[in-house]
Amino acid sequence: MPNPTPLPVPFRQSAFTVGAALRAGIGAERLRRKDLVSPVHGVRAPAGADVGRVEALSVVLREGQRFSHVTAARIWGAPLPHRMASDETVHVSSDADVAMRRQGVIGHRSPSRAVRATAYGPTSSPAQAWFECAGMLSVEDLVVLGDHMVSRERGLATLDDLAAAIRPGARGVRNARAALERIRVGSESAMESRLRLAVVDAGFPEPELNADAHDAQGRFLGRVDMAWPEYRIALEYDGDHHRERETFRHDQRRRNGFTVNGWLVIHATAVDLARPAVLFERLRLAFAERADRTRRA
Repeated sequence: MPNPTPLPVPFRQSAFTVGAALRAGIGAERLRRKDLVSPVHGVRAPAGADVGRVEALSVVLREGQRFSHVTAARIWGAPLPHRMASDETVHVSSDADVAMRRQGVIGHRSPSRAVRATAYGPTSSPAQAWFECAGMLSVEDLVVLGDHMVSRERGLATLDDLAAAIRPGARGVRNARAALERIRVGSESAMESRLRLAVVDAGFPEPELNADAHDAQGRFLGRVDMAWPEYRIALEYDGDHHRERETFRHDQRRRNGFTVNGWLVIHATAVDLARPAVLFERLRLAFAERADRTRRA
């Protein structure tokens, strides 16, 4: 069979609807050739373009429709529970009375209070997406999601934005209000957020997040994930990247600077978060030692 006729430029690189192709003069037979795939019904895309379901659905969104809930959270790069990692279901909310009905799509009917334009099309704003997830996530997962949204580094939303997104009477209001009380600006990863929650729930004081530490002369020692400066105690979460040789060497030099300046730096990993008893005992001993030193001084 001869090679298929090249498609016009607008149809070569991304998803498009069958209707748009037919209106452009592309025949139905051409749309059935093997160099095209159908990621969702009524949509075609070049076979090598690696077009996902969200991108494919973006070309069939109608006016007043937007990506929402956990789909919007993913578009904003937010961390979600592992149980949702492989779920390819797409959430679409509609202003109209009729929700989107397509295979692999969960359609919602809710007014678009805050919509942002993204590379994927209309999407619930970060704060709106956070609240839409309140009926689907635990309070802890919602705190992790909120920490991501209010991170200074990302600048997606503020705590006020999250508070304003809560709609009284809507699903998940109780979870949202409980989570809002515990969301903090400063956490830079999901694991840092989970570690902070575990530490506070274990009875330790609320730490400062991503705090700058200095020596007695005011020289900068480094930034730590969590700190109790009055006790000169720091808690660091070490992800897998800390095992890399250059990162390890940098950590060693940095640790020496903290040690000679009287800081107790405790390191935690994913294993400690899964079984935190030993970590909590180390923290308890650190606080006890510093409290005793204060009394003796």
